[in-house]
Amino acid sequence: MDSLDLDVLRQALDWHRAGLGVWLVTVIETWGSAPRPPGALLCLARDGRVAGSVSGGCVEDDLIARLRDGALPDRPTLVSYGVTRDEAARFGLPCGGTLRLLQEPLADTGWLAELLDRTARHELVERRLDLASGVTRLAGRERGSGFAFDGRELRQPFGPGWRLVIIGAGQLSQALARMALTLDFEVICCDPREEYLVGWTLPGTRFSRDMPDDLVLALGLDAHSALVALTHDPKLDDLALMEALRSPAFYVGALGSRLNTRRRKERLALFDLDAAQIARLHGPVGLDLGALTPAEIAVSIAAELVAVRRGVALRQKKPDSAPLAA
Repeated sequence: MDSLDLDVLRQALDWHRAGLGVWLVTVIETWGSAPRPPGALLCLARDGRVAGSVSGGCVEDDLIARLRDGALPDRPTLVSYGVTRDEAARFGLPCGGTLRLLQEPLADTGWLAELLDRTARHELVERRLDLASGVTRLAGRERGSGFAFDGRELRQPFGPGWRLVIIGAGQLSQALARMALTLDFEVICCDPREEYLVGWTLPGTRFSRDMPDDLVLALGLDAHSALVALTHDPKLDDLALMEALRSPAFYVGALGSRLNTRRRKERLALFDLDAAQIARLHGPVGLDLGALTPAEIAVSIAAELVAVRRGVALRQKKPDSAPLAA
């Protein structure tokens, strides 16, 4: 779930508490080149203010016009836009794009306040809306579960579906953590060194003083988890990398030159990791952007994380170190 959609829900709650009538609009299904995915949110206030988007085009304008005409529903209702090419052009959708939306008045905000409170504690939450009754209930969800709608019940995930563990709490780690938060990662920084504890003050992240390998084992990295080692200290990085490479984590990377990456792989081979596991290590970490500053290097790492998460070939990657000797 995009953090921007949580911002939409916060705005909806604020407007409702201010005494305004509020409607939530959710993208239910898309066909063709629709610009916003299922689950994307928009909210409308009675006075015409809007937060979020469902198309980035004229659909929003039409919804505002319907609001002003008093045509928005008083119960959860489905509506479609862009069914024909002419309508797609009228509503600013890409050629052939179609949106199916759910419009619902925001009456009960108890679930909304609870959802925002639970996601603020990094909980994974699923909203379940029964269309017939308009009743919403919240349930815990598994990491990786997605948006679903069967015609009767809406199941909408909220909370960080992805997790990034950063080993080391230096400048680069803080820059990467800020970017990862905007990319909807739950961020956990691990650094047992006393001198780095005071400097980590980034809101919205967790900080652990455990030994990195102990933390990796305790977290149980899954296929929606990533780990990046940034300390330059083999005593901290290598054991965490060893455990992460044995896990289903979708991304494992480590900062270092080609030479240091080769030496690291030689050390990892001593820990009873096989060649396939060691080959999963992204090193040198990040895409080749010519990055020099901590912020620029963080951009290169964040870009690689997104590319791997989306299954895109890493065409702009520095050549790896030479293969390990047999």
